[in-house]
This record gives sequence, structure tokens and C-alpha cells, in this order.
Amino acid sequence: MDHLPSQGDLNWRLSAHPITLLFFLGFRIGSLLMYLFGVLFIDNFVLVFIITLLLLSADFYYLKNIAGRRLVGLRWWNEVNTATGESHWVFESSDPNVRTINATDKRFFWLSLYATPALWIGLAILAIVRLQNVIWLSLVAIALILTITNTLAFSRCDRFSQAGTFANSALSGGIASNIASGLIGRIFR
Repeated sequence: MDHLPSQGDLNWRLSAHPITLLFFLGFRIGSLLMYLFGVLFIDNFVLVFIITLLLLSADFYYLKNIAGRRLVGLRWWNEVNTATGESHWVFESSDPNVRTINATDKRFFWLSLYATPALWIGLAILAIVRLQNVIWLSLVAIALILTITNTLAFSRCDRFSQAGTFANSALSGGIASNIASGLIGRIFR
């Protein structure tokens, strides 16, 4: 029996922002595929490293500043108090009474947000098991840092937006403690 597409299905045509969604997925998938293609078929490490790093950087920037805001109404950034040197993560969410989040966009966003670091972790384990050249692990480490940072920041941002106590919030403390508590909170929620 054929299933008619409905909101929440993984069909990019149901997206409220299809171009944003396609770029978001393109950067994420592109960096993974470039790395895999480079490991399997290309002997020029420098070329693969540069292209993969550019795709990872574009993904980090695009997700943090554009896709997160347009697809799920969340945004985050880090501010440093120049007088004390303390780091503050600032989380912003759109008002749910003003903006409705598309179920398809939301599903694509969160699925991709968690799947990408998991895939990079799998690639790191594979590189270690294969006793691959350590230089390839450096690229995987960069990918993990960028994808996990965005994942934890958006998870924390989502948690505070769902608390309903405030739309904009600034949290002080070290980045490591913010990341750790965000991960633990998201896992056990």
C-alpha cells in the first residue's frame, strides 16, 4: 500500500526550507564522502585534507549560523568576557508562539545532527583498527571536534528552549563543563 507523504517524513520536498536543508545535508554528507573517497581511492592526502576541511568548516558555519536558525529556530554562540577571560555560551531560540517549526525539517536536523558524529566515530575506530597512517586520524579528530561541538551546543540550546523559562539565555562557565553537562542532559532526557 502506498504511503502518502506527511509532515515529519524524511522527504526533503516536505521541508519549509528545502534549499537550506539541502545545503545542510550536502555539507555533512560531502565531508564524509570526500574523506571516504580520499582514503579509498586518492593518494594525495593534502588534497583530500584541504577539501574535507573546507567542507567541515562550511558545515560548522552553515549549521551554527543558518541551518539551525531556519530549520529548528535555534542558534548559539560563544562570548568571552575580555576583563575576566570567562567563556559564556549564549543560546537563542525562536518564540514557539510566533514561529512553527516544520516537523520534516526538525526530524532531518536532529537525525543528521546525531548521526554525523556517530559516523565520524565509526571512521575513527576503523582507521585505528586498520592501523592506518596517523595523519588520517588528525582529519577525523578535527571532524569530531567540529561536529560534536555543534551537536552538544544545539542539544543544550534545545533543552533550554523547551524549559520555557526564557528564549535567550547566557550561561557562564567553562566550555568543557557546558559541553559535558549538555551531553549528559541530552542523553538522559
